[in-house]
Amino acid sequence: MDSQKVDMYLMTNAKFFSPAHINFIRERLLAADDSKWGLINSVDVKDPTTVLIVSIFVGYLGIDRFMIGDTGLGIGKLLTGGGCGIWALVDWFLIQDATRQKNMEKLQMYL
Repeated sequence: MDSQKVDMYLMTNAKFFSPAHINFIRERLLAADDSKWGLINSVDVKDPTTVLIVSIFVGYLGIDRFMIGDTGLGIGKLLTGGGCGIWALVDWFLIQDATRQKNMEKLQMYL
């Protein structure tokens, strides 16, 4: 792919991925075929800040975990009331990293 396209993609979407993954993503995008560009742009990535806000307000219902695709953990949080609030509180610190990791997993399916 064109390095200008790749750099623009990374500038626009860097907040959705862990800083440790940015160089890996850049290398994989540069090596990718141009025919994959449409698929890569259509990957549904979640904003970690939005998921954190949802986690703060309704995290005890597991909605934050459902949003990022962790259905099993979402059901667990829903049935236990966020682990009586403890699990919900811990997720306030972990959910952004979990969101970035899920975004990376989604992107890797197309790279």
